[in-house]
Amino acid sequence: MISRREFLQAGLAASALVGASGFGGWSRLAAQQSLTQDQLLQFDDFGNVTLIHITDIHAQTKPIWFREPSVNLGVGEARGRPPHVTGSEFLETFGIKPGSAEAYALTSEDFVALARGYGRMGGLDRVATVVKAIRAARPEALLLDGGDTWHGSLVSLETRGQDMVDAMNLLGVEAMTSHWEWTFGAERVKEIVETLPFPFLGANIFDVEWDEPAFEPYAIFERGGARVAVIGQAFPYMPVANPRWMFPGYSFGIRQERMQEMVDEVRAEGADLVVCLSHNGFDVDHKMAGQVSGIDVILSGHTHDAIPEPVLVGETIIIASGSNGKFVSRVDLDVRDGRMMGFRHKLIPIFSDVIAPDAEMAALVDGHRAPFKASLEEVVGRTESLLYRRGNFNGTWDDVICDAIRSERDAQIALSPGVRWGPTLLPGDPITREDIHNVASMTYGRCYRTEMTGETLKTVMEDVADNIFNTDPYYQQGGDMVRVGGMSYRIDVSAPMGSRISDLALSDTGEALEAGKSYTVAGWASVNEGTEGPQIWDVIESHIRKLGTVNRPPSDTVTVVGA
Repeated sequence: MISRREFLQAGLAASALVGASGFGGWSRLAAQQSLTQDQLLQFDDFGNVTLIHITDIHAQTKPIWFREPSVNLGVGEARGRPPHVTGSEFLETFGIKPGSAEAYALTSEDFVALARGYGRMGGLDRVATVVKAIRAARPEALLLDGGDTWHGSLVSLETRGQDMVDAMNLLGVEAMTSHWEWTFGAERVKEIVETLPFPFLGANIFDVEWDEPAFEPYAIFERGGARVAVIGQAFPYMPVANPRWMFPGYSFGIRQERMQEMVDEVRAEGADLVVCLSHNGFDVDHKMAGQVSGIDVILSGHTHDAIPEPVLVGETIIIASGSNGKFVSRVDLDVRDGRMMGFRHKLIPIFSDVIAPDAEMAALVDGHRAPFKASLEEVVGRTESLLYRRGNFNGTWDDVICDAIRSERDAQIALSPGVRWGPTLLPGDPITREDIHNVASMTYGRCYRTEMTGETLKTVMEDVADNIFNTDPYYQQGGDMVRVGGMSYRIDVSAPMGSRISDLALSDTGEALEAGKSYTVAGWASVNEGTEGPQIWDVIESHIRKLGTVNRPPSDTVTVVGA
């Protein structure tokens, strides 16, 4: 990881590219325990082009708690490099004061205490206020959505994403790319795209039958006297991470050569600034920035990373804007003579108690929620524990889900997908049906029950581990490590493929798993068509109702070495 001084020197060395970030202002304000909307939005205008980036909202329309990860391991060249620093190391790397508003927003350090002091974050009505304020200062600001927008809540599931489509239209998004959007099925995606007032970009999405581009690869905008090309990069591994049968007519992939072709094409069309609107994930974007020439800015999504300073790769800056509506990135650029000469960046935190809600967006959100209000607000239990998801291994929300699966489906072992989406609950919070859907809502949420041998379980774990910890980012095809209940294991993240997982055992008894012995296993989010079983949110709700009060300490069943 380079220091801020080294970062700026590198920028100056890169053909006079000049950069600066403005995140420190609100950190210093936190020391005074005094935050105002004007202070959060303060930005010294720079250059002639402004980009606004949002990504990975996952249908979170209301303010939430969201704890950032305490474990985010990097392997190979990414080891120890942002975003793979957490907690106190993150604070030290970026010069952030412990206990500050910035420490609360960007790390898991002292999360509960700081959350009670600084309040919830996000809310589309607050995001709308921030976007309008930026546009008031920079009327030609270009608002770009990095995807994972339509999916992730009870309301989005019930409306098949329409609540979020309407919200993004009202917000004034001008281009987007995609990932979880595809889990509504290809026909629903096509139906929505045909009505969007802005381009749905995917240079790497091809028609399977004809092996031809299926969506607009890029759009060119005239802003600040410059031609700004925005190239869309959808999530490359859709058929691996999500059910192929939901979008059988399309193929994805990184398609690095295709990206280079698109960059060359827009440059030939006179683009002064080339922006990649990406849902690759940060490490993939980092590698691609070093492989593809001519990209000025990568707006990174998928891995939910919130990094307060751009990361510089050659002359490409990578911006990571977090998730769940917690942040909005503003990037001002000096674009002259067909190139980016400099930039100024700010990761704007959406403190919901500080930023005033936009009335028009609030009305739209509440209107979509109204038919489901009673169901959303129904309390099914209470938690005495901090319930969170986000990190390479189990979070306490994941532990509760695994407990529910084992109990309700009478299974020895539970498997739960390592998805990153899902807000946090503080100790003492009620658990509503909405909270359960926020960590479990999807279009293929059936909770199956089956038999697996010890050998099969090890193979499954090894495959997932390689998706996460392959040293080549282009082979990192998953989310985070599959969450487990009823089973313990050891993982060496530095070991080669097929040799990372060992010491599998039943955590209840300590009995080692036998390769040829069968075990009852239950899980959810199977990518197989026709999976049978109850919906996972019903399984979780039944379990929590029986408990009444959740008191779940973090599990200690995973031993990590080689990190």
